[in-house]
Amino acid sequence: MRSDIRSVAAEFFARLDANDIPGALALMSDDATWWIAGKPGTNPVVGTLSKERLERVFYRMLGQTVDGLRMTVKGVIAEGDKVALELESHARLKNGRVYAQQYHTLMEFRDGKIRAVREYLDTQHVLAVLAPDPATPTAAEARHRDS
Repeated sequence: MRSDIRSVAAEFFARLDANDIPGALALMSDDATWWIAGKPGTNPVVGTLSKERLERVFYRMLGQTVDGLRMTVKGVIAEGDKVALELESHARLKNGRVYAQQYHTLMEFRDGKIRAVREYLDTQHVLAVLAPDPATPTAAEARHRDS
């Protein structure tokens, strides 16, 4: 059983690497949850996400990239119904920045499907590269300045 869940875990990230969000989500149970480390209120995606909310987060992230999010599995350990992975990601963003993240992810399985994920990552990097540049005025600020 352990080698099967290792394969599913690796396939999940291979599908994300191929920008196949529906294919990745199909490997998750309908009631799956994804927890992202971080203090509530510091980032809108920290905490526990439902599969439906996770789908929106994945599409939002992908929409900010120039040519997708590259995911690389660096290490895998499986025991019982859990798989621990070390991962790296890389993406050129439309805002001109580069998203280069490192993760530790713990996946729990039920009946061969991913039922829960705990993701640890550098939340400061997320804010630094994905947040709007404070020197760039928002549309509302530009309208106010021009009026």
